[in-house]
Amino acid sequence: METLTLISPHFRRFCTPSPLRSLFRRSISLKCQLSTHSFKKSEAKEFPVAGMEEAFMGFITGKKKATEVAHSVWKNIIQNGDSVIDATCGNGYDTQALLTMVANESGRGYVYGIDIQQEALDNTSYLLETSVEESKRKQVKLFKLCHSKMEDIVQKDMPIRLVAFNLGYLPGGDKAVLTMPGTTVAALEAASRILASGGLISIMVYIGHSGGRDELESVQGFASGLPVECWTTLKFEMLNRPTAPVLIMIFKK
Repeated sequence: METLTLISPHFRRFCTPSPLRSLFRRSISLKCQLSTHSFKKSEAKEFPVAGMEEAFMGFITGKKKATEVAHSVWKNIIQNGDSVIDATCGNGYDTQALLTMVANESGRGYVYGIDIQQEALDNTSYLLETSVEESKRKQVKLFKLCHSKMEDIVQKDMPIRLVAFNLGYLPGGDKAVLTMPGTTVAALEAASRILASGGLISIMVYIGHSGGRDELESVQGFASGLPVECWTTLKFEMLNRPTAPVLIMIFKK
């Protein structure tokens, strides 16, 4: 007998290999036991991370954004004292969220923030200065750099727990400055090399602009080519909203 979770009317099955299986299997209270002839409800279990069930249900019903789903998953991966990378700082909201997850009183753990645009780094710095206490801001390191060069700024012996990407253009900035498929794939390859076992690469792909779908295809090609023995890859996509951002997650076993 196989257990599956009903995620959406558009998706009959949503299966993820261990160790993420328990995380997503409990994403909705409704569970079914699949047998040859019938479905039976099973008792819902307590959800492992506060707020995640709400985020998943909100996403399915159109009331929550994919970014909220991503942040909920990050909380189940990251622990205080971990080191993580925001590979596309943008306006700093992911950098800020990551800092709240890694920061602790010991000062261990860092958020490495990367962006190729100085405007993005300035926006991120301003957000942190106005929303985060000074002692915690010391755990953020910002770099004006192409994300494909992330290995240049991380110590070789430092395990990275999570690498986050937001692909597209800087919101409120110059829409002609975009992430590109070639450097994005190079960045994903770099992230896969420095990611610790049990870590996650989280990629939000915005596809409403010219070239967005080409970049999505490149990311999907990279993710689908990873060996199943070492990686779990999955995608969240709204089928009837063709320009909605697509969330891709890559988990290292």
